[in-house]
Amino acid sequence: MTDAEYVNIWMRPERAARGPRPAYSRAQITEAAIRIADAEGLEAATMRRIAAEIGAGAMSLYRYVPSRDDLIELVADRIQGEVDVAGLPSGDWRADLAHYAHGMRGMWLRHPWIATVHRSLPGYGPCQLLLIERVMGVLDAHVGIDDNLGLMALLNSYIEGAVREEISSAEEARRRGLSEAQWAARSFPRIQQIVSGGEHPIFTKIVTDSRRSRLSRDEQFRQGLERVLDCIAATVSPQGGTRDPGTPAP
Repeated sequence: MTDAEYVNIWMRPERAARGPRPAYSRAQITEAAIRIADAEGLEAATMRRIAAEIGAGAMSLYRYVPSRDDLIELVADRIQGEVDVAGLPSGDWRADLAHYAHGMRGMWLRHPWIATVHRSLPGYGPCQLLLIERVMGVLDAHVGIDDNLGLMALLNSYIEGAVREEISSAEEARRRGLSEAQWAARSFPRIQQIVSGGEHPIFTKIVTDSRRSRLSRDEQFRQGLERVLDCIAATVSPQGGTRDPGTPAP
């Protein structure tokens, strides 16, 4: 499909203005794709497999979802709708952003295949737009739009980076038939060799003095999130607007 032929899936009417009622819906196709992806990975969610899941002919589904890219857009938007943003903004920006961050992490962990999704352009589907309105609305009274975009990029980068590492570690352990603890234990002999050599003092501190390495995944995520929120607090003014860089934080 050329750029001239591309039409955003959300701009395509789901059904023709005239004619019989469609036998299926985009929502049915999307939900079937998510069920398959959760069980077997996103690559397994082919049109043929989805058609078998809902009892349709594979070619008939292309009338509802014209391309693979459109299918990816639909499932990616749908799972973003699982993030609970009801009641945001509440007036407590820090609590709101923490709530959002934990909700996003939970969504990624329920659907780890989302880590394999690459979209060249955001589709701006209804669930994504709701997140933008509610979550960016949390800081809208405190900072200008450019700072808001930058702070959201900082927060989302932390969430995505932390959860991608968590998913990757779990997947590697699963692939080798080990628990995460067993997989991590394989590094112990090398770690002991490095520490006993005495040539890497910072690494030795990480191994022997760092409390973070002994925290659970939940605790690590929460601790890192608090650091990110502290960084955001350095920009957010309680009275509204962006704090002058020369003004000490409260």
